[in-house]
Amino acid sequence: MPALTGRVALVTGAASGIGRATALAFAREGARVVVSDVAAPGADETVRLITAKGGEACFVRADVAHEADVTALIDETVRRFGRLDCAFNNAGVPGEQARTADYGANTWARVLAVNLTGVWLCMRAEIPRMLAQGGGAIVNTASVAGLQGFPRHVAYTVSKHGVVGLTRTAALEYAREGLRINAVCPGYIRTGMTGPFLASQPGLEERVSQIEPIGRIGTPEEVAEAVVWLCSDAASFVTGHIMPVDGGLTAR
Repeated sequence: MPALTGRVALVTGAASGIGRATALAFAREGARVVVSDVAAPGADETVRLITAKGGEACFVRADVAHEADVTALIDETVRRFGRLDCAFNNAGVPGEQARTADYGANTWARVLAVNLTGVWLCMRAEIPRMLAQGGGAIVNTASVAGLQGFPRHVAYTVSKHGVVGLTRTAALEYAREGLRINAVCPGYIRTGMTGPFLASQPGLEERVSQIEPIGRIGTPEEVAEAVVWLCSDAASFVTGHIMPVDGGLTAR
């Protein structure tokens, strides 16, 4: 039997990349999936890909930086499917490339609002629903940039360090109430977000591949498998874990 049969999973930032791959993996494992994003065309395509394979999914638009959107998202999830068992708080934005003193204040605010405050708003809405039904599993998207410095990406780096701290703190708070909270830290993954960075300099993608101990850039599907495992009963003794999915990059 698939690992998540009968469960309801929510994925934010599910219109493409890691979010889409994880929504598809949740559906493959038997979950009914709520696909959320601000990009309706991409999210609709994610739903179509799930239903084309016999899965059940719906799209609910939400900007995770806005509390009202997040509240409505969780309310609609429960209205449609009756419960919420797994949440992948994945929505994020990259910001700009600039040194710390040159970084734009408006961009800083937006990156922190989506990448950090957005995760907290989602957790604040998800946790009471899960506790009321006896538990659940939450996975947040951090980054290798949440484990080390990442020059010229100060807001992104700060936001992901914050997600790591948020995940660990909440995991300790709710560990005895049936709620497991973990995070994944992707390395260089081939997505629409990393594409502009890898294309920003000639030969950069090749150099990044050489930096990776495993010798290549990762795929969204490889991160998705880690998320599904963390949400499954196979990871029942795992909480507060900050899991690098980075080809060995942070093992140095």
